[in-house]
Parts: sequence; C-alpha cells; structure tokens
Amino acid sequence: MDVTLERFLQYLRLERNLSTGTVDLYRRDLEQWAASMTAGTRQLDLASITANDIREWLYKRSVKGDSPGTLRHKVQAIRALYRYLMRRGEISVNPAAMVDLAKLPKPLPKFVREKTVDAVLDGEIDMDDFTQVRDRLIVMLFYETGIRLSELIGLQDVAVNVIKRELKVRGKRDKDRIIPFGEELAFWIDHYRALRVNVRPVCDNLLVTSKGKPLYKSLVYHVVHDVLADAGGTGKLSPHVLRHTFATVMLNRGAQLNSVKELLGHESFAATQVYTHVTLSELQHNYELAHPRALKKGG
Repeated sequence: MDVTLERFLQYLRLERNLSTGTVDLYRRDLEQWAASMTAGTRQLDLASITANDIREWLYKRSVKGDSPGTLRHKVQAIRALYRYLMRRGEISVNPAAMVDLAKLPKPLPKFVREKTVDAVLDGEIDMDDFTQVRDRLIVMLFYETGIRLSELIGLQDVAVNVIKRELKVRGKRDKDRIIPFGEELAFWIDHYRALRVNVRPVCDNLLVTSKGKPLYKSLVYHVVHDVLADAGGTGKLSPHVLRHTFATVMLNRGAQLNSVKELLGHESFAATQVYTHVTLSELQHNYELAHPRALKKGG
C-alpha cells in the first residue's frame, strides 16, 4: 500500500482514535481508489489528481453498482485524506472538495394503517382506570392532532379548551400554534380530567403519570408501541409514526397541503410535501388491490 495512505490510516487510528472497523472502511475505499489512479504507473501522485479524475472514477463505480451511500463514503474518505495532507503542508488543493456528494434517496415516512389505529381507538377499556384512559388519550392526541412527542409531553392543561375544541402547543423555536380537534377527543379529555382529580397532579401538564408527575419520552414511546402492537400493528410503532399517519390520513381525505403544513408546524412546504409521495404510494397500492385489470400482464 502507498506509504502516504498508510500514514493517513495510522493517523485515523492513533490520533483520531477511530475504531478498527471504521479505519478498515477507509482503507478499503482508498486502496480501491488508489489502484484506479495508479493504473499503468508505479506511484500514486496525489498532487496531480483532479476533481474530474475523481468524478470519472465515481462514475465507473456507479456503473459497477455502487449505491449512492457507498459513493458518498468514498468521496468523504478521499476528502479526509487530502485535508490531512493539506494540514501537513504536503498538498495545496483538495480536488475531492470540488466533487459533489451523491444524493441519497429520501425514505418515505412510515405510517400506521387506519384499521390498526381504529382497532386501538374503538377497543374496549376500563373507563374507570386512569392509566388505560390516559394511554387511549395519548394515542388519540397523536393521531387526531399530529403533535410531536415533545409537544405532547409539554402540553399544558390550560392550553386545552374542550369548549372551543382547540389546543395550543409550543413547537420548535418556541413557536405557538393552535390545533382544532373533534367532539370525540373532547369527550376523552373531559373523561380523563375527571379521573385525574384522584391522582392529584403536582404539575400543570395535561397528561401525567399515575403519581401526578409529568410524562417522559420513554413512557410515551412504550405506551404507543404496545397499544399499536396489541392491535396488530407491525414495523416501527412510535409517536412520530402516528404523526406521519395523521398527515397521511389528512391528505388522503382531501385536506389542503397548506393546512396540513400549518397543523404540523412545519417551517416550509418541503417538509410537508413528502407526505404527498406517501399518499400517491398508498393510492397506487389501493388501485392495484381494487382494480380488476391493474395487475394483468400484457401480451
């Protein structure tokens, strides 16, 4: 292996204290790249390599099937090598810095099927049991308002008005927003509050533990996961997935994108528009299930 590359890998291992596995990934990518850059020669001339040389190599790797994530890591490894050499004064230009990183495909948000949430919200529970009623209300709040986990935990009791059927949450960057809700949720909030009197809350939050203290993230996560799993839910079952489900259901039912954006508290349309891809994907799925000729092969 080239002496300079070996010196760089030792730097990663001894001075940067990177794990053996991480250093091995750098070694694999840099050896592969160096072998291509030295084709027909005996020595790796790092100073003569250009950004176009790196782009050409990346194109060849993509043709061979390397994923965008793999290509990104290769560029990052080369960039790191040149940064190291520049700090040592051995190189004056980092050609890899002029090479754009491959764009990673954005995964679509996960959501829960409506029938799964309906199974939770329509299931029988002990209406006199504080914990069961509170857990039902937690799921209902996520599903019917789309609020974030942090917003639910910090939701103040005085911020929830069952007469006007609206609640005020403090979102990111301390921005407040008003979210409307329906009669069913208003009923459950009233019923929960009636039971909460016996718990004697020691805080101003709407939702509390059985000892009257504020909820915490792991408790809420386990509540959501367990009740959805018991109803037949699969995959990732979290508060954030319920938030995704809220947005997906709203758009599937005809809500305007701008309205969903405001309800979710998004700063820009870009964050909300991803749900349009989910609804289109769901539409395609339903079409293929329902239309008699959707899956009929030609010929």
